[in-house]
Amino acid sequence: MCGELLRNDETLDDLQLKGICVIQKKNAFRFGVDAVLLANFAKIKKGARVMDLCSGTGIIPFILAGKTDAEYIAGLELQEEMVDMAIRSIKFNKLQDRMEFINRDLNDIKFLKNLPRFDVLTVNPPYKLKNSGIININDKNAIARHEIFCTLEDVIKATKAVLKDNGRMYMIHRPDRLADIICTMRQYKIEPKLIRMVQPNFKKAPNMVLIEGQNNGGAFLKWEAPLYIYNVEGGYTEEIHRIYGRQKSEE
Repeated sequence: MCGELLRNDETLDDLQLKGICVIQKKNAFRFGVDAVLLANFAKIKKGARVMDLCSGTGIIPFILAGKTDAEYIAGLELQEEMVDMAIRSIKFNKLQDRMEFINRDLNDIKFLKNLPRFDVLTVNPPYKLKNSGIININDKNAIARHEIFCTLEDVIKATKAVLKDNGRMYMIHRPDRLADIICTMRQYKIEPKLIRMVQPNFKKAPNMVLIEGQNNGGAFLKWEAPLYIYNVEGGYTEEIHRIYGRQKSEE
């Protein structure tokens, strides 16, 4: 079965989570720690319907399929090649009854509003502004990192279109965009509820931020203690080991 689903320029990567594997390109954009942290940050109740925007090859939906009792998980992705890999990963993992990937532009608000509403939305969007550096719009890595086909406001607008009333949004982004994130969320009545900074170690400034929002929620914002990736010895912290579901000896 693996030979039938895998192309020559692809790898099948084991998530070490209930035997789930994902198909990725050998020399293209591959998932990193940010996707893993976001999937762990999201709170998913049993029987929930979950949408993942900017889904790529589906790493966040596949982690959520392994870690949660969500009833249905959908990924929305613009790049057809990414969706094709994600669909083949569904077949490999035999998750057709719980998962689906949709090849659409998140700016198609009319399409999104016609979907059944979701309890939870996750998104690991492009971080960098479109005008930040030289960009090749045909470069798949650039599309994943720069706001070429969608802006932060586009992401929030799409979130508003698919979430149930009081549904929750979970996003990972860069701390330098935090003011933009909060202002845009409030513009679309998605109230910031929880923020957690992610730091490489306790001596360095945050380089990622996790944020939870509630659709039409009341104004009350909490901060969690920072999440540190590395300890003073340079190895992963205990929390990162727990998130990855492994023992220290496996590092």
